[in-house]
Amino acid sequence: MATVLTLDELNRLPLEGFTAALADIYEHSDWIPASVHRLAPFAGVTALAAAMVDAVRRAGRDAQLALLRAHPELAGKAAQAGTLTAHSTDEQRGAGLVNLSEAERQRIAELNRAYQARFGFPFIIAVKNHDKAGILAEFERRSGNDPETELATCLEQVHHIARFRLDALLG
Repeated sequence: MATVLTLDELNRLPLEGFTAALADIYEHSDWIPASVHRLAPFAGVTALAAAMVDAVRRAGRDAQLALLRAHPELAGKAAQAGTLTAHSTDEQRGAGLVNLSEAERQRIAELNRAYQARFGFPFIIAVKNHDKAGILAEFERRSGNDPETELATCLEQVHHIARFRLDALLG
């Protein structure tokens, strides 16, 4: 994970440094911080977060879907192979998704497959807000949503995750 910065330090970075510092805030989507650099300096973390939310909103549906598809499945193949980003690894570990029983692993794999088939992107939840049981309950509940509701819900969750990561980065 990135070194903790102050907002003042971040505000003074050139485009490349700014983008690199914030590259992991949105999973594999450094286009988001790159698109808001021109708005610096930011008065606070809330202003920076709002600018990035707006960038995602303005980017349109194709970019939003690409953003969602850049996220790993919960307790999925990337987690099992150890290829998650450092942020995702810590977040899934903190939610108890690393040491699953075989029955739990199979249930999550089943939910991941069905969800992906229904919506075309992985289930996304800000796991810091939930324990393992809560995540599974949300997974099952949200699987019944209509596609537009679930797209909006996943984008909202992505923004929650990004805010947690921003707060950790900027102290």
